[in-house]
Amino acid sequence: MHQCTKASHTVLGTLTIRLDDNLDKDLARLAKIQHRTKSDLAREMLRKHIAVEQFRELRRKAMPAAERAGYLTDDDVFRDVS
Repeated sequence: MHQCTKASHTVLGTLTIRLDDNLDKDLARLAKIQHRTKSDLAREMLRKHIAVEQFRELRRKAMPAAERAGYLTDDDVFRDVS
């Protein structure tokens, strides 16, 4: 009896960028120190940067409601959550 299973396929995107010599050397040096590939480091850095930008966008959208509720500073938030 032959059992068939569906293989999961991951779609991969490709990005080609040009780096100046200094940035390429810095990335290569970091990759060597961390025993990782330049691509792996670049992916991680892009993920982190995108996460920060998404957070900033959410914060920008939430600020008007937060200000209306009296949250003007980080201390205001900490006061109510602590």
